[in-house]
Amino acid sequence: MSRGEITGRSVRWGSLRPQRGHVLAAVLLLCGHQAGEALVPVLVGVVIDEGVASGDLRTMLLWLLVLGVDLLFLSHCYRFGARRARHAERQVDRALRLRIADRVLDPRGGAEAGRLPGALASIATADTQRVAGLGFGLPLLLAQGTALLVAAVALLRISLPLGLLIVLGTPPLLLLLHLLGRPLERRSGPEQERAAQASGIAADLVTGVRVLKGIGASPAAVDRYTGTSRAALRATLRASGSQAWYQGAVLLLDGLFLALVALVGGRLALAGELSVGGLVAAVGLAQFLIGPLRAIGFVNARLAQARASSERIADVLSAPPAVGAGDREPPAHSPGALTVRGLRTGPVTGLDLEVRAGELVGVVAEPATATALLAALARETDPDEGTVELDRVPLTAYPPEQARAAVLVAAHEAALFAGTVAENVRAGGPGDPAAALVAAGADQVVASLPEGEATAVTEQGRSLSGGQRQRVALARALVADAPVLVLHDPTTAVDTVTEARIAEGLRLLRAGRTTLLLTTSPTLLAVADRVVVAEAGRVRTEGTHADLLAADADYRALVLA
Repeated sequence: MSRGEITGRSVRWGSLRPQRGHVLAAVLLLCGHQAGEALVPVLVGVVIDEGVASGDLRTMLLWLLVLGVDLLFLSHCYRFGARRARHAERQVDRALRLRIADRVLDPRGGAEAGRLPGALASIATADTQRVAGLGFGLPLLLAQGTALLVAAVALLRISLPLGLLIVLGTPPLLLLLHLLGRPLERRSGPEQERAAQASGIAADLVTGVRVLKGIGASPAAVDRYTGTSRAALRATLRASGSQAWYQGAVLLLDGLFLALVALVGGRLALAGELSVGGLVAAVGLAQFLIGPLRAIGFVNARLAQARASSERIADVLSAPPAVGAGDREPPAHSPGALTVRGLRTGPVTGLDLEVRAGELVGVVAEPATATALLAALARETDPDEGTVELDRVPLTAYPPEQARAAVLVAAHEAALFAGTVAENVRAGGPGDPAAALVAAGADQVVASLPEGEATAVTEQGRSLSGGQRQRVALARALVADAPVLVLHDPTTAVDTVTEARIAEGLRLLRAGRTTLLLTTSPTLLAVADRVVVAEAGRVRTEGTHADLLAADADYRALVLA
C-alpha cells in the first residue's frame, strides 16, 4: 500500500490483518464464553423444572452436572480467548509504533513537518494504544453479539413474545447507541491533538530551560505552555463530558429495555404461560443481558476513539517525503569538490559557490540564508531551483542517507546521546577519536571529567556545560572523516583561547579534506583559505579574511562586532 493510499480505515483494519489468526481464535473462544454465560440461566431454569419441580433427584443431578460442565467450558473459553485477544492487541500496538518510527526515521523526512517531537510521541503512544484496542474490542464486540443471539433463541423457545421482543428491540437499540457515540468521536480527535501540542511544547521547554532562564524568557515560556495546557484541558473536558453523557445514556437505555423485558415476562408468568423454571430463566436472561449491552456500548465508545486516533496515525504515515529518494551509488572515494549552482530555496535567490577539493572555505551569511543553505547541503530539503553538486554530480541523485554521509552537516545545536563521552565521539565514524578530541578541544573536557572518556553523559548531554557539549559534538563530526564537512558556528560557547586552539586543530586535521565553515567568528575565518560573503541570498564578494578586513567595511563591521 502506497503512502498516498493510507487512511484511517486502512490503519484500523490493516493493522489487524497480521494478527487475524489470534483475532479469529479470540472471537471463537470469547463467543463460546458468552454462549456459555447465556446458557447458565437457561440451565438453572431446566434444573428447576426437570429436577426440583418434579422431585426427580437423579434428573436434577444430571442437569446440575451439565450446568457444571457449562461453567467449566465458559471459564476456559474466557481465559484462553482473552489471552489471544490481548496478544493481538499488544502486537498491533507494537506494529503501529514500529510503522510510525520507521516513517519518522525515513531518511527522506517529511513526517515531522508541522509537528513537535512531543506530538509525534503522543501519536506513537496514546493513539496507537487506542487503535490497538481493536485487537481486544473486536472479538469482545462479536462475543456480545453472540450472547444476544443465544439469549434471543433461548427466549424464543421459552416464550415467543419475549424472544420477539429481544430480536426486534435489540437492533434499534444498537443503532441508537452508535448514533449517540458520534459526538464522542468528533471530540476525541481535538482532545488528542491538544494533548499532543501540550506535550510537544513541554518537551521543547524542558530541552531549552537553561537558555530560557539565561535570557529571562521563563515567564513568556510559562504563559505559552499555560495557554496550550488550558486549551488541552478544555478539549479533554469536552471529550470527557461526551463520554460521561454517552455512558449515562447507555445505562438509561439498558435499564428501560430490561425493565420492558421483565414487565412482559412477569405478565406472561401471571397468565400461566410460563413455568416457574421458564420465569427464572427469563429473569436470569434479562439480568444477563445487562452485561452484553453495556459491553457493546463500551466497545462502541472505544471504536469511536480509535477512529479519531487512526486518522492521526494515517496523517503521519501518509506524509509526503521532504526530499527525493535518489538511486545512484556514490563513489568509494570522493575528492570532495562542492559546487552550488543557481541555488534557489527560501531566502537564497540564485547562490553560486565553488569549493575546490581539499579547500577550507568560510561562509559569512545572514542567519536565514545560512539556515536555507545548510538545509540544502544536508538534503533536508530539495532546492526549488539550481543544484548542489558533489564532484559534479547533483546530491539529489544519491539516496539521502548516502548524500549526508558524503556531505556531513554538523548543525549548531548538535544533540548528544545518553552514554559515555567516548561512545558519543566514536558514534561519528571510522576516524581517529584521539585526534578528533584534540582538534575539537574536547581533550580538555575529558581531562576535567571525573571518569574521563568513560564519564556518563545524560540525555541530550544535559550533564555537560554548553561549551563542553559543543566540543564533544565537534569531535564526533570530525571522527566521521567525511569528504565534505560543513560546520555551523561550532565555537559559539567556548572562550577565545579555546576557539583559537580549535581553529588551528580544524585546519590541521582537515588538511586535504573539503571543509565549509558557516560562521562570523574572525578566529575561524582567519584559518580559512578564503571567505565567501553572501547577502540577500547571493554571493556579494570573496577573498581572504585579511583582505576582506582591510578592504570591506561591511565585512569588518559584521565579523568584528
